Amino acid sequence: MLIRYGRQSPRGPLKPVAKIYSRQEHGINPDLIDRDGVKIIRRLQSAGHEAYIVGGAVRDLLLGRTPKDFDIATDALPKTIRQLFRNSRIIGRRFRLVHIFFGEKIIEVSTFRSQNGAAEEDSDAIYGKLEEDVRRRDFSINALYYCPLEEQLIDYAGGFRDIKKRRLHSIIDLNKTFVEDPVRLLRAVKYGVISDCSLSLPMVWAIKRFAPELARCPHSRLTEEVFKILQGGRSQDIFLRLEKYRLLEPLLPVIYRGLKDGKLRDKFYAGLKTLDEKVRQTGDFPRSAMLAALTDPFFTVPQEPPPSAGDGKGDFSSPPSLLTLCFKEIKGIITPITPPNRDVELAIRELLQARGISRNVLSRRPRTPGDPNRPPRRRRSRGPIPGSPGNPAGPSPGPRRPGGPQGGPAPDRAGPPPAGRRRTRSGPGRNGRGPDRPPA
Repeated sequence: MLIRYGRQSPRGPLKPVAKIYSRQEHGINPDLIDRDGVKIIRRLQSAGHEAYIVGGAVRDLLLGRTPKDFDIATDALPKTIRQLFRNSRIIGRRFRLVHIFFGEKIIEVSTFRSQNGAAEEDSDAIYGKLEEDVRRRDFSINALYYCPLEEQLIDYAGGFRDIKKRRLHSIIDLNKTFVEDPVRLLRAVKYGVISDCSLSLPMVWAIKRFAPELARCPHSRLTEEVFKILQGGRSQDIFLRLEKYRLLEPLLPVIYRGLKDGKLRDKFYAGLKTLDEKVRQTGDFPRSAMLAALTDPFFTVPQEPPPSAGDGKGDFSSPPSLLTLCFKEIKGIITPITPPNRDVELAIRELLQARGISRNVLSRRPRTPGDPNRPPRRRRSRGPIPGSPGNPAGPSPGPRRPGGPQGGPAPDRAGPPPAGRRRTRSGPGRNGRGPDRPPA
């Protein structure tokens, strides 16, 4: 094991700040590392930058698992990364990330973050050094930096020791970390389950205390966290912990209230267990199927109202379709998360099919016969043909005016067809597909 030294201030004494573990000590299998991720790190280091694999990928590698995603951290600025990789795109507003594309695969590259929380938007002051980036991480097991070229693991926060002892430790003070980012409440529970790490008693108290903070999170972030839980293969255990630590009520309040029914509760967790088994077998599972498993115990097929004949006051509006009613039903169950409407619709079709309802029912919308508010079918009209009696001089050079050409009287449409236009037949044409069309 090597020791990395550093100074806390420019003129301060040198102190040990990190431990560096060799391959014989950390035991990471290089065959589990994505080759494209290694290419990115090699190119960044060849350009004179630091670059490491970070986050959950390092945690999974230490546990002997193949990571689903590989995230990379570097000291290169986003615009520099974009110049080095043509197959990349910069995303984000305040803190910009770079997505590098390899076909359908995306590897996310981020720049080390600074501890300067007051930095202005679009300013390079929000980027910092490796030592600062460590202090911006949430938990010690996510603050590990691995270099696949030198096969060295850099540990600033004791994350390697915590993984070996199966414990979860927060880098930031527990009274601040969950207030700064309430999504860490969900991540603490998720990491504890998927890494088989125990939560300390002070952390459990802090989670229960700050659980209401989850209600002020953006719905988009909650949506992503819920799907990450469902596609991780351990959703049943995670939801049991969420319910135990009072996080399920602010996360999914309708489902939380429904779990008070014993039958619904058993069906809900049995469905999550089945989902976990399918995810572990297939590896990749559609989000619509995850939504169906999440809402199946609480979903009831709404009764489609019959077509209305009017209320005597001219109201002939059509009733909503079955798809619209089911859509509102699902949205009410999963509020406040906001998955794409396409995923919700596919989940509805799967739920109805499981209940013996044909998918064709969703494509039929009830219509009220004789609806006076229904717009008439529009027919495509043809303007006067150049050289015809209605327009002998050809098209007008200026904008069209009301009436005929150049403000003249409108041509009489009720008379015989103008010269130069072929009369069409009402029967089938020469090709047998319909009436003949006028010449182009």
